[in-house]
Amino acid sequence: MPNLSVELLPGHKRGLSFSNPVMTASGTFGNGLDYAKIFDIQRLGAIVSKAITLRPRQGNAQPRIIETAAGMLNSIGLQNIGVDAILRDIAPVWATWRVPVIANIAGESIAHYAELARRLDGAPGVSGIEINVSCPNVENGLEFGTDPRSASDLTYAVRRETDLPLLVKLGPNVTDIVGIAAAAADAGADGLTLINTFPAMRIDIQARRPTLGWGSGGLSGPALKPIALRIVYQVARSLDIPIVGCGGIVSAEDAIEFMMAGATAVQVGTATFRNPQAPLDIIDGLEEFMQREQILAVREIIGAALPAQRESQTNNAGGVAAGHGPQSDGAITGRALRPG
Repeated sequence: MPNLSVELLPGHKRGLSFSNPVMTASGTFGNGLDYAKIFDIQRLGAIVSKAITLRPRQGNAQPRIIETAAGMLNSIGLQNIGVDAILRDIAPVWATWRVPVIANIAGESIAHYAELARRLDGAPGVSGIEINVSCPNVENGLEFGTDPRSASDLTYAVRRETDLPLLVKLGPNVTDIVGIAAAAADAGADGLTLINTFPAMRIDIQARRPTLGWGSGGLSGPALKPIALRIVYQVARSLDIPIVGCGGIVSAEDAIEFMMAGATAVQVGTATFRNPQAPLDIIDGLEEFMQREQILAVREIIGAALPAQRESQTNNAGGVAAGHGPQSDGAITGRALRPG
């Protein structure tokens, strides 16, 4: 049987080990409790919580979710029960599961994020933290992840409050994604989640106004995949940091593309609205692909499409099979193993 296990953050003192590289994405899986009633969520590599804020939030005006070509738009407005209720009612349940749970946090100021990290640090059932930087900073009205300085300041503040594995989830609507990713890495991020939704809109031509109650929202689903895939590839070529790929993944083939582009793991989000068991189907499809291609370990797929890996495969063509040589100490940890 192929080995699907991954160590997402080998540079972290605790590490973050998954039985497979398929995670759920924040905002599409609740906090996991409802899904635990309909399938074995412990087959998942990891679960990412719904965004958690310091205080409960009611969210944006309805409608909040609408379908669009090859995807959907959402404007939930970070509706959630707040960190107190998470710690009291939800985290103790997470602690009984045999699957890592990553707490996604969101705030209106750096102080909010830092306080959330402090509160969640050491909480039962919390294996790591994912920072949602696509939130407006009330001090200047700009999203935290739109420039290197703000991403660095936010990441540094959270890092000071927790020793938990730390992911920073970046949005695509920026001019220099590599610069922002590098700033987050330098400030203490252990890994990056790439990417969040893309700002988008639909118009109701009968009502002559935006269809979403808030006006605009975030585009997700298959329409986002080519954008997300390019960003993963771009960052993986430039930086030595673990990456979680996210954006439009609906099949095992999609997941494999992201991993070959340099992602160590992937998050499945919008696909669960159509098929709640989509993450499990992707795990099964990944295993079938590895068996068919005679790939022994999933790490052999990671970064296989990157230039350095393609060159290694070419150099190995007449000798040792690719994937059986010494492993790099960098973020690119494997290559595709081709039969013959």
